[in-house]
Parts: sequence; C-alpha cells; structure tokens
Amino acid sequence: MKISELKIGQDGVDIEAVVRDIEEPRSFSKFGREIRVANATIDDGSGTVKLTLWNQDIDKVSVNDKIKVTNGFVNEFNGEKRLTSGRVGKIEVVEEGKFEQTEEQPEQSEETQKAEQPEQSEETQEAEEQAKEESIEEEKVE
Repeated sequence: MKISELKIGQDGVDIEAVVRDIEEPRSFSKFGREIRVANATIDDGSGTVKLTLWNQDIDKVSVNDKIKVTNGFVNEFNGEKRLTSGRVGKIEVVEEGKFEQTEEQPEQSEETQKAEQPEQSEETQEAEEQAKEESIEEEKVE
C-alpha cells in the first residue's frame, strides 16, 4: 500500500516509508499513567503523512530511518490524515538512517517549520483526542 492511497477510517494498513521529521514528544496523564506522544512525517515516494508515535516507539525511530507499519489505522485530526499503530499494530525499523532527503524533497526552513507547528495547548489536546480514539478502538477489539 502507498501513502497516496490511504483513506480516513482505514485499518489493517501495512506500509513502508522513510521518517522525514519527528516533532518534540509531549506528555500527558491518562488514567494515572504518563503517556508520551510525538508526530513524525513519513514519506514513501507517493506522498507524506503524519505518523503518531506512542511511548516506546518514539525512542526506537529516528529521522531518515526506513520503517514498516503493520496493521496501522488512519484517522483524522484538524482536517489532516494521521496514521497510527494503535494498540494492535506495530512499528519496526527496517533500515536505520540511510535515507537522506533528496533535491526533489527540499527540507523545510526553520521559519516554515515554526509557522506550521500548532500551539502547545492544541498539541496536548490532539494527543488526548488521539488517545481517546485509540481507547475506543481498543474497546471495539475487545
């Protein structure tokens, strides 16, 4: 499957892509547990999508790694498609750090990156909303 083919609400997504960017992780508490979340931008040549990284996945993935998402789920937040591994999927590193940005895909300037980043309170709200959606999905699975 290709990123350009992803549809909101789609599950069972298996995809390989290169990590182009990882935002600073954020933390919040849910049911007395500390949860970490970070958004990464991934690219497979057909397009890009935000990938939500949860807890231990944040530490195992780096920029320019080629990763494989197995049994992922596509959701939407603030009008933007998001891919997540959720509770039933997994993220694994296929090849570490070998996939540099090319001329065809110029890196964003620091000013552009800052302009595109939402305010911290919105990011926290986003993380909590995604955690809530994943809890609902987990209840459906059980």
